[in-house]
Amino acid sequence: MRNIAMRVAYDGTHFVGSQWQSQGRSVQGVLESTWNTFTREQKRFTFAGRTDAGVHAYAQVANVYTASDYPVATVQRACNALLPADVAVYAVQEVADDFHARHSAVQRRYRYLIDDTPVAQPLLRHAVLHVPWPLDLAAMQAAMDMLPGEHDFVGFARAMKSTSSTTRICYEARCYRIRVLEQTLIAVELVANAFLYAMVRTVVGTLLQVGSGQRDPSDIAAVLISKDRRQAGPTAPPHGLTLVDVVYPPDILAATESRTQRLRIGNEDIFTESRRDTA
Repeated sequence: MRNIAMRVAYDGTHFVGSQWQSQGRSVQGVLESTWNTFTREQKRFTFAGRTDAGVHAYAQVANVYTASDYPVATVQRACNALLPADVAVYAVQEVADDFHARHSAVQRRYRYLIDDTPVAQPLLRHAVLHVPWPLDLAAMQAAMDMLPGEHDFVGFARAMKSTSSTTRICYEARCYRIRVLEQTLIAVELVANAFLYAMVRTVVGTLLQVGSGQRDPSDIAAVLISKDRRQAGPTAPPHGLTLVDVVYPPDILAATESRTQRLRIGNEDIFTESRRDTA
C-alpha cells in the first residue's frame, strides 16, 4: 500500500465545499469519483483543510492510500484528464505511510482579496469581494497587528463544540496592495497553525468595518478579549477567500526515491517552504 499526496487547486464557485456531503457537489466527491474511474479503487481522500462553499484553493493538499502502482507522473496526467475544468492536480508525490494531509500540517495560509475601486472588474467577480468605496489600509493593518501570537479566537468563529479548543497560533497577519488584471486590490493574509470555522471571513468582515471608519483598529483586540462573536463584524462572503499554502515539516515527507515527484511550485517545495509574496 502506497501513500500518495497531491497538491490540488479548485474554483469553489460551484462547490458546496471541499468536504464530501450527502447533498451537493464537493471537491472531495469529485476527486474520489475521478480516482475510482482511473484506478477502480473506492478510496477516501484526506484534505489539509476544510473550505466552505464558494471558497477557493490554490494549494490544497490531499492524500490517499492506494494499492495501485502507477508512477506519480501518470497519476497526475490521468487525474487532470478526468477532472472537471474547475479542479486541477498541480503536483503528485509519494510520501511516508504516516503522512496525513491534515494532522501533519504545521501552517495554513489564507488570502482574502478585496477590490475597493469604484467599478468592479467583471473577470474577478468569483474571486474578489467588491467594496465600492476606498478602505483605509493603514487602519486595517493596525488592526491586523494585534492578531499574531497564541490567542483564543472564539470571538471570530461560528458556533463550536464545547469540547473543542478554540486557541490557535497566528504566525502572520497583514494587509497589502496587489495588482491583478490591471486592478489594484487589497489582500488580507493570515497564517496560523489552524483556523476555526469562518474565522478568516469574520476577521475580514471586522476589518472592512475598520477600513470604512466604522470601528477603531483596537476593536480587534477587544473581540479577542471578549471571546464574544457578537462583538465582531459580519462574516465576509466566501468568494474572496483562497487557501494559498499548506506547510509541513520536511522530515515527515520521506518518500520512495524511485517514484518521487516533489510537489513544487516553480523551484519552491510547497511541503517545506512557506510562500512569501511581496507587498
